[in-house]
Amino acid sequence: MEYFVYCRNRPDADALRAEHLEAHWAFMDGYDDRMIARGPTLTEDRERPTGSMHIVDLAGEDEARAFAHDEPYAKAGVFEDIMIRRWTNALKRTMWDFKSATNDPRFLFIGTGADDAGTTALRNGLLEEHRAYLNTPGRVERGILRGPLWDPSGETWVGSIFLLEAPDREYIEAFFADEPYTKAGLYTAFEILPWRFGGRPG
Repeated sequence: MEYFVYCRNRPDADALRAEHLEAHWAFMDGYDDRMIARGPTLTEDRERPTGSMHIVDLAGEDEARAFAHDEPYAKAGVFEDIMIRRWTNALKRTMWDFKSATNDPRFLFIGTGADDAGTTALRNGLLEEHRAYLNTPGRVERGILRGPLWDPSGETWVGSIFLLEAPDREYIEAFFADEPYTKAGLYTAFEILPWRFGGRPG
């Protein structure tokens, strides 16, 4: 099962995060063959980390909680909150398979949906329109990864995540303004976070 795990830093956690960086990398080494994407979210100037994002193939909810909460940053108290969601890999690849067409900065878009059957049905009815919108020339080249977020059962849609290349935040806001899920009001909230590929340098 694929899981999206996003851990948001406490505002004062820079030094603590730096102290446990090597331990974090060592922990993640154990998941190398199951990692789909990883990397820190960043401040707007991209100078400091604001959180850690991982998409990883895990056995189920118990292993997902262990992955998130036994990780050295989490155990040291770096994080303010931790999000764990089931996820489906719409593009059937990892972030390392992506070939950049622009060398633009990278971003994480998290769209939160209402957790109910009616919203899931509406989302399912718009799925083909949603895919067609994202797969048009000029958009498809910017998509690193994308996919729906689910409740623990994997049946109720609770949002979407996208990893994208874009010149700036304004481009992404415009990108999603006419996207079918956005136009239908499926997202109750969304975040656009500066992000970069993660892992050990080299």
